Amino acid sequence: MSGITYKSIKLIYSMPIRNFFLNGRRIPYSGFCYITAFPLSKFPKMKRTYRSTRITGSKLSRLVFPFFTLAALLILSYGMTACGPSDPDDPHSFAGAPTDPDASPQTRALFENLEQIRHDHILFGHQDALAYGVHWIDEPGRSDVLEVAGSYPAIYGWELGRLEHGSERNIDNVDFEQMKGWIREGYERGGVITLSWHFDNPITGGDSWDVEGGHNVIETILPGGVHHDLFTTWLDRFDDFVRDLTAYDGDGNEYLIPVIFRPWHEMNADFFWWGDSFSSREAYRDLYRFTVEYLRDEKGLNNILWAFSPNSLSEFDYDTEYWEWYPGDKYVDILGFDDYYTTWGGYNHEDGVAKMTEYLVWLVEQAEERGKIPALTETGQEQGLTDTDWYTSQMLAAIKGDPVAERIAYLLVWRNSNEETDRQDHFYTPYPGHPAEYDFIQFTEDPLIILEDDLPDMYTTQP
Repeated sequence: MSGITYKSIKLIYSMPIRNFFLNGRRIPYSGFCYITAFPLSKFPKMKRTYRSTRITGSKLSRLVFPFFTLAALLILSYGMTACGPSDPDDPHSFAGAPTDPDASPQTRALFENLEQIRHDHILFGHQDALAYGVHWIDEPGRSDVLEVAGSYPAIYGWELGRLEHGSERNIDNVDFEQMKGWIREGYERGGVITLSWHFDNPITGGDSWDVEGGHNVIETILPGGVHHDLFTTWLDRFDDFVRDLTAYDGDGNEYLIPVIFRPWHEMNADFFWWGDSFSSREAYRDLYRFTVEYLRDEKGLNNILWAFSPNSLSEFDYDTEYWEWYPGDKYVDILGFDDYYTTWGGYNHEDGVAKMTEYLVWLVEQAEERGKIPALTETGQEQGLTDTDWYTSQMLAAIKGDPVAERIAYLLVWRNSNEETDRQDHFYTPYPGHPAEYDFIQFTEDPLIILEDDLPDMYTTQP
């Protein structure tokens, strides 16, 4: 911005900032400022160091400006600098924060670092990455991603289905106590943890896909419902589980490991009992809100970032209906969606890759407008990577189809089921020797994609 002059003071540039460093003192600030130029001959010289992170950017840059002490005082005193909150019309402006005002320092840092890093990189994640692979089960140190790409994934996804019953193992036969150990292991290496939960049907006792309980199952577990006490017992078990996920800071103080929690996902579909055909959208919003309020406000879990993720945007009028399930900005930190079919034409789009680009652009723009983190929360190519170049020709091509789409924070592909004990065609990353191995390596070596080895410290706030 140039050409605006007030006497001898000229507005030459505007930029978003996170911190001032004035005479060595850090002054936190989130917003933008206009930088001005002054006649240098009139004031004693002063050096101001400004280190900033673009509010929607991630690369740190150090800029050193020669200013003058009196000039700085004039700016602050007479308003020759205009500072304000994030500019909603500027795609490089961001003023988000965790929805939990009491979020732990590590959780707040995770939010801020996801925001910063997403302008240069996308974190790649894998479900159950440490528990098993196509040809192995529970072997310390192993990971199909590691053995193909040379690094563990940056994001670890874990499933809590059957935790509600106090079971020893989840719906994919992963031992919950071992899961805690793998969560700690991934976190200690610097990885990011996400949790999903396929709740069993509280009426029938069947699994998440049991929709025989009829309509309005959600209403039975909301306050006043006949199964509400049962539901709070389920959430209490979640509280117990998460409180066992601890680490220690440099001073030996114990704290809870930050996690991204993604409850009640794919609600727009009809295959879960909380799906759109079995309850009202208002009841769904109430369910999500109650889950957050109970765990965050009543139980005091302050280590959670909350993710919201309908199924594919190909399945509904996303521009309006996405918000009909949305519980509100006070309850969501991460805006996402899940999609397994769009890129390869599963919804009969003329160009599935272009359509996925469109969806990612929309998601990023909506997240940035609300101060949220955008993410592709579940994805992958179904039926055992039969498209052996899916990672580069579809997923990466969709992301790179528009610079805005490149600003998602992470994507997570689903699990690699063991071929001897589970489904043989249910894996989403290649294993050594699979025909898609080379393509996956090319995907992970793209500068946009990062694995665990390339992560910065995600749990310390950057200056």
